[in-house]
Amino acid sequence: MNTAGHSKATAPRGLELTPFRGLRYDPDRVGSLAAVTSPPYDVVVRPDGLHHLQSADPYNIVRLILPEAATPEERNAQAAETLRRWRAEGVLTADPQPGLYVYEQRDVDGLVQRGVIGALRVSDPDEHLVLPHEDVMPHIVADRADLMRATSANLEPLLLTYRGDGTATATAGLIERTAGQPPLLATTTEDGVRHRLWSVTAPADLAAVSGELAQHQALIADGHHRWATYRRLRAEHPSPAPWDHGLVLLVDTARYPLRVRAIHRLLHDLTVTEALAALDGRFRVRRLDLPLPKAMDALAEAAATGNAYVLAGDGAFHLVDRPDPALLARTVPADRPEAWRTLDATVLHTTLLDHVWRVPDYPAHIAYIHDTAATVEKAERDGGTAVLMHPVHEDVVRDLARQGVTMPRKSTSFGPKPASGLVLRALDL
Repeated sequence: MNTAGHSKATAPRGLELTPFRGLRYDPDRVGSLAAVTSPPYDVVVRPDGLHHLQSADPYNIVRLILPEAATPEERNAQAAETLRRWRAEGVLTADPQPGLYVYEQRDVDGLVQRGVIGALRVSDPDEHLVLPHEDVMPHIVADRADLMRATSANLEPLLLTYRGDGTATATAGLIERTAGQPPLLATTTEDGVRHRLWSVTAPADLAAVSGELAQHQALIADGHHRWATYRRLRAEHPSPAPWDHGLVLLVDTARYPLRVRAIHRLLHDLTVTEALAALDGRFRVRRLDLPLPKAMDALAEAAATGNAYVLAGDGAFHLVDRPDPALLARTVPADRPEAWRTLDATVLHTTLLDHVWRVPDYPAHIAYIHDTAATVEKAERDGGTAVLMHPVHEDVVRDLARQGVTMPRKSTSFGPKPASGLVLRALDL
């Protein structure tokens, strides 16, 4: 890191959210705003979901966040050229003045989430301002960094949360007032979620948000690899530079609690028969002759009293619980807090994957899938094993993060996640 170049950037201070000129799709140039959006890059189910999005519209954002080519270098060059061409053709256009963006999501069940999108100063770990709760994989960080360097852009916001005091703060008031005005854009994606976006440019409003956020720290809800990428790229470029900031959505969970869902595992090279045979005498296994929703209810009940999983892929569901305490004592590291040692994800990775099934945690062997039904479907189609998980409570996540303890990667899925493609940040703006 260029220490001298970052002497100002590393001075202790709070969250700093900076206005930026958003790069957005021109609705007159695309089929529909919904058709050019995508879930975050790591939520897209590949290859089926990727191909579905590519066919939805020739300008879908997946052509930037998940370009397809023979080599990583060709993929990144392709994304950079696509972004350059779309900007030159006016498919993507920059807003006339810098602002913060109020963003609202409203799902089919009536859940409303609102937050503020801006360019957040990339802080150092020892400032304890942005708290990770999961480990990252270096090769994924390297891949995202290569893409960001090639495109010189933040293509999708990561999701951060902070905990306000629940009162009518300046930021809360601004968000509520703004949400009552006509939006810059409104669209409903195929999952039934309605998205609305507003730009906030008044200096007094920007100052109020800035002053309030300076009193808070944030938890990474979604986007650990992208935050690690921001840090890597900031270290590579002398400050001040556009790389000092990264695109984020900040949500006050005191007002808008997030949903916490599990992220499931698909083990490509392990059949259900093999997986169950290896569990004999180590875990209790019960076959569930139930539909998927009922099987997940049974998992929730079992998880309330200890580690539990549902295995699928052979046309049935198998509830796995009650691990042998001696096995856990041998395989789970004892130098971590009890809340970490008893996590389902911890036991899955340290005990089941490392010792019982001996499955390496690499993409060739394990896929991480957010959608439960899609995980089961792919396991049945490919002959692998789906390991279905029960979600962790947000308070456990936040408590471990404040202790500086990271969970196994992909332990949680906070949501709703911001849609990719609504607003981008080009660093040359």
